[in-house]
Amino acid sequence: MTAVLKHELKSYFHSMTAYVFGAGLLLAVGLGAMLYNIEAAVSNFEFALSYFSIIFSVIVPILTMRVIAEERKQKTDQLLYSLPITTTQVIVGKYLALLAVYMIPLCIVALYPLIFSQFGDVYLLTSYGSMLAFFIMGAALIALGVFISSLTDNQGFAAGIGIAVILFNYFSVSLSEYVSASAFGSAAALCVMILALGAVIKHLTKNENLAYGICFVLISATAACFMDGTKFEGLLPNVMTRLSLFDRFTGFVNGVFDMTSIVYYASVIVFFLFLSIQSLGKRRYN
Repeated sequence: MTAVLKHELKSYFHSMTAYVFGAGLLLAVGLGAMLYNIEAAVSNFEFALSYFSIIFSVIVPILTMRVIAEERKQKTDQLLYSLPITTTQVIVGKYLALLAVYMIPLCIVALYPLIFSQFGDVYLLTSYGSMLAFFIMGAALIALGVFISSLTDNQGFAAGIGIAVILFNYFSVSLSEYVSASAFGSAAALCVMILALGAVIKHLTKNENLAYGICFVLISATAACFMDGTKFEGLLPNVMTRLSLFDRFTGFVNGVFDMTSIVYYASVIVFFLFLSIQSLGKRRYN
């Protein structure tokens, strides 16, 4: 795993990937700090992190699009399979390298509240609590990007899907106000998500019977629950709101350190890393 970590770090810093990612993140936070803290003379540094968090929709896919997709395209992933390490160690090593690249600009950003505190009252606990949440939220999005990259050998496709998924997650709370809150609309959306899950399972396992069986069981359960329509009233908007990574970050910006959100971010990281391991493992053993 250490060898994979060192190799990935070397490849990032011998290309433009790490520098573009770091520059994009520093530019976004710098603009937010200028608009909210310097021009408006506001001491809440955490607002700068919240205002430009949409930058993740661009810089995360740029960072993660090549992590596995390029290996598959150039057939160098076969070298990884020949190493005396497990698939889990490969994915974790690559993921830790991505986190290291992510942490470098954040270490620079961590100096901002201290600098601002020399010229006014800055709420350091709220600022650094928000920065911790900002890091974990970014780590969750990076795990999502790793999984998307593991599904294809086309970097452009991985980046495009990553941008679309992250943008949808960013605007999911706003979009939830316009989707159907009826029981039928929620049930239909749930069936679509079940079919999407079945497609992912089929892709990862190449087992059509397993995918169809899971879809059948879940859709049957949905139909049985639909008999009591009250259970599905407002379900879809509620799910879209609760799944939003960015909406949970708002609580930290407002000074509330919510451990349930931290657990949610950690769960997202573990979930997508697990899927990435399964995706890479399927190719390894095929």
